[in-house]
Amino acid sequence: MARIARVARREMRRVVKKPRYLILLTLGIILTFTFFATMMREGQPQRLPVAVVDMDGSYLSRRLCHEINATQGVEVVAVYDNHTAARLAMQRGEIFAFYEIPKGTYNDVLQFRSPHFGLYSNPAYLLAGTLSYKQLATMGMLAAGAVQREVLRKKGYNEEQIMGLIMPVEFDTHLVGNPWASYQVYLMTTLVPAVIAFIALLQTLYLMGREWEERTVRSLMKKAGGNAFVALAGKLLPYTVHFTLLLLVAELIMFGPMHFPMAGNWPLMMLACLLLVPAAQCAGVFIAGCIQDPPLATGIGAVYGALCFSLSGFSFPIEAMPNVFNGLSWLYPIRHFYRTYCDVAIFGNGLEHCWPHICALLGFGVLGMVGAAMFARHYRQWERRPA
Repeated sequence: MARIARVARREMRRVVKKPRYLILLTLGIILTFTFFATMMREGQPQRLPVAVVDMDGSYLSRRLCHEINATQGVEVVAVYDNHTAARLAMQRGEIFAFYEIPKGTYNDVLQFRSPHFGLYSNPAYLLAGTLSYKQLATMGMLAAGAVQREVLRKKGYNEEQIMGLIMPVEFDTHLVGNPWASYQVYLMTTLVPAVIAFIALLQTLYLMGREWEERTVRSLMKKAGGNAFVALAGKLLPYTVHFTLLLLVAELIMFGPMHFPMAGNWPLMMLACLLLVPAAQCAGVFIAGCIQDPPLATGIGAVYGALCFSLSGFSFPIEAMPNVFNGLSWLYPIRHFYRTYCDVAIFGNGLEHCWPHICALLGFGVLGMVGAAMFARHYRQWERRPA
């Protein structure tokens, strides 16, 4: 422990001399947290601009415009009388979706014919296009029910019979773990830890590469008494503490003042936080130990780390991917952190459910030891080179 502390003090002196790297990384994490905390403070984007192409001009079409505008998610910013104008507005990015109400819609309702509405959305903007489409599609179903109700009224049905025909089955929907359907909860609980783990990984690769490039490996190993495990543990310890504290503070803010759902117990969730950063650093040590060229190791580490956002499973389920990705996902610490978060925070499970992922996070320590052994081997080869 004394040798680890000696190496850690050496690294802290290096940080004090050149603090800009750590400051920039810390600011990046803080800005990421602040960005998502403020941008989606309402849970979902609100008042997305949409339009209506009203070629009917009837009471029914005007009422539909008012009902769309009354919804929380979208706002009717324009009403056009032709399809071309709405299409051009969508191409200019002024609206994300629009309804097209054809001419003669109200007459079709009065004559018991089924009118056809058009719904156009722009999927180029993933979140805005999807949400506006969802809102307008829901309004379309309600509008269809309103039209059907008018038809049934004219046929002489009473209100109870009409509702039984329009909605024979009522659904009681429960959104487990996120009853508000808040995108803030969906994104921040995994994306912020993923960014911290990704930065810790790249920082590890950079630190190990800099020791070789600056030819300070000999002094590092001397401080560690020639033990590569002690050298890397002491060198990475200040950053482990720093990034872990940032992660813990972020989690405390999310599950505290921001009131993110937490159905399970805090200690188990905090254990996952304490293991995430060291696991990412061990993955970095393994990559740096396998690849002796620092720039190449950093590039491969960046590619490996960037895939964690896809293979964590929070944006697209791993089970729906090809089978090969099920195995690859176990190579990413953030995957195990995400599954632990789901078990603990959302479903309220204990260690009996998430222990495989806790053990997997601990298992990254084996990768770190293998990487340290390869680092020691590389150092011995470097020492034997002629001056």
